[in-house]
Amino acid sequence: MRISVVQMNPGDDKAANIAAAERLIAACVAEDRPDLVSLPEMWTSLGGSRETRQRNAEPLPAPGETGGAAYEALRALARRHHIFVHGGSLAEAAEGRLFNTTVVFDRDGREIARYRKRHLFDIQTPDGTGYRESATYGHGTDIVTTGLGPLTAGLSICYDIRFPEHYLALRRAGADIIFVPSAFTLQTGKDHWEVLLRARAIETQCWIVAAATCGRHEERGEARFTYGHSLIADPWGQVVAMAPDGEGFATARIDPARTERIRRDMPVLSHRRPG
Repeated sequence: MRISVVQMNPGDDKAANIAAAERLIAACVAEDRPDLVSLPEMWTSLGGSRETRQRNAEPLPAPGETGGAAYEALRALARRHHIFVHGGSLAEAAEGRLFNTTVVFDRDGREIARYRKRHLFDIQTPDGTGYRESATYGHGTDIVTTGLGPLTAGLSICYDIRFPEHYLALRRAGADIIFVPSAFTLQTGKDHWEVLLRARAIETQCWIVAAATCGRHEERGEARFTYGHSLIADPWGQVVAMAPDGEGFATARIDPARTERIRRDMPVLSHRRPG
């Protein structure tokens, strides 16, 4: 299976972001011919005010029903290009609040998985910039995996990467691949992004597929920057594909035989002892 990570520089114009995703995915399919494409965290609406985020959010439909603009765009992209589409994450309006939610579609545009981000980004970066994701979004609760043909994919979003128990749970649930769509800050990304992703790959012996946002956006009138460096790491922790600076994409072939060999030769899951 060939998987591509799509790197975007979204802002708060949802229609423009959807158009950019459609353009980048079309270029990626034409050039790299992937079986699956993965988008970043909050690619539909990054920055702006709380009111903007509320306006750009959309309820996710029940199976078989019609969804909002972003949901239907993802479904259409899967059908048009006959690929799996991992929809990064978008703002889901539900239960009187928002959730940071991933959806995955099969080649026929059928939703096959949905995951709400469990760990919310409430931190202060080294330069003093504060983030409080829980002021806008609710916590998810579930560990989610889904089938991708012969492979099993585990779902996570951005800040989840700092909690290895989430990834161990995905491995135990059968994951071969783990998605980490992100909008990693520049301040944390330059020191922690690649290190954390490679560590989770090594610990779980899974392929890590991390599409990210890049560049500048505005948040309540202030400039914010995300790190980019979308990448795919193999189960040995080697980076096998990385997107260039700016918008673009990168592609790697997922090799199940490599996964099997690494797990056979170093069976860390069976070696684990209770803490």
